[in-house]
Amino acid sequence: MTRLGHWLKWGLLALCGGVLAYQLWLLGWVLYWGHVNPDTTRFMAIRLGELREKKPDAQLKKQWVPYDRISPHLKRAIIAAEDAKFVDHEGFDWEGIQKALEKNQKKGRAVAGGSTITQQLAKNLFLSPQKSYWRKAEEAVITLMIEYCWDKRRIFEVYLNVIEWGNGLFGAEAAARHYYNQSAAQLGPEQAARLAGMVPNPRFYDRNRNAPGLAKKTAIILARMPAAEVP
Repeated sequence: MTRLGHWLKWGLLALCGGVLAYQLWLLGWVLYWGHVNPDTTRFMAIRLGELREKKPDAQLKKQWVPYDRISPHLKRAIIAAEDAKFVDHEGFDWEGIQKALEKNQKKGRAVAGGSTITQQLAKNLFLSPQKSYWRKAEEAVITLMIEYCWDKRRIFEVYLNVIEWGNGLFGAEAAARHYYNQSAAQLGPEQAARLAGMVPNPRFYDRNRNAPGLAKKTAIILARMPAAEVP
């Protein structure tokens, strides 16, 4: 073996070892957060950094609440809006992904993602919003880890507490108080449907609360909520 081949071999082994170590590090956090509530996420850290570029003392608005203290209307609304098959799939909704691809091809641009709640949670906990093949691959690996290590109730509880709902605003409790001046447990059906409709573009809807598109989405989600199955 030539000297170059020798170094290539060891370089490849080092790369593989680094990738494996990173995956084990991720798995360690997944196992830990299966029992301990996350205080922050990668997505929160990114948003806080952006806010502090303009206002150095900026803080995020967030407050963890247990699963039982979140309105069942909001749970149904989120399932209806984001992932109707959440309780049945194992992290990926292949039919939903296919429909999203067909819709994007028809429109000629990305208008639908097809990501499940678990995939969104994987991205929020560990990854950046930047799109790349590496990020999608890592998202898939983390999704499998979460689905294997947590039950659906835990996945949904963490999701509802860490997703973005406005500018510097995270989680159901902070969202309910920000938009309706009440707790997440007190949200009614229409309020819940409206909050669910904001999830794909929360900072825009925080600034444009009377956007016509949001009212339309709210009505659609309300109609779907009775059929939503929650963990």
